[in-house]
Amino acid sequence: MTSRDAPGSCRIALDGAGVVIREETGDDHRDVRDVHRRAFGGDERIPGLVEALRVAEAALAPMSFVAVVDDRIVGHVLLSATRLDAPRRIVDVLSLSPLGVAPEFQRQGVGTQLIAHALEAADNQGVPLVFLEGSPQYYGTRGFERAGAVGFRSPSLRIPDAAFQVARLSAHEPWMTGTFVYSEAFWAFDCVGLRDPAG
Repeated sequence: MTSRDAPGSCRIALDGAGVVIREETGDDHRDVRDVHRRAFGGDERIPGLVEALRVAEAALAPMSFVAVVDDRIVGHVLLSATRLDAPRRIVDVLSLSPLGVAPEFQRQGVGTQLIAHALEAADNQGVPLVFLEGSPQYYGTRGFERAGAVGFRSPSLRIPDAAFQVARLSAHEPWMTGTFVYSEAFWAFDCVGLRDPAG
């Protein structure tokens, strides 16, 4: 899940060097909730998903990072434990979701920096794969590729083929293919795939 520009949002120019990416702390939770609420147009499922994923029992601990400009949190990304049902065995992998940037700081490289930091952290932890749903134009230039084209099956028919993406990291081995499996929180908050608004 990624945010989109809010209508009528004004932009604040950044030079790139003014953004600091660091680990989220407990003191950041309220600001992170506000970032996601604004970035996703008031959708309360996203802040709820973040809160659930922070405390969910899982094989891999979540990794949560914030983007800070002048002591203000302007962006957030969360990596949480998911699984790959591979032919040899279940593989512990991560999902990059959600990624949110405050509307006035979007399209200025904040999301790109958060993604790069998150992928580096996952790679350093020896995680082989990071999955997400999102724009192939955006994520395709930031380390991701179409997952279906390289041997992975989507967890839902409601995820468009092009939006189901993966980053293969250093620990990935060729046998690690199969079906991606979201953790329970994604299903509980109805944050998998696209729903028909008329449904």
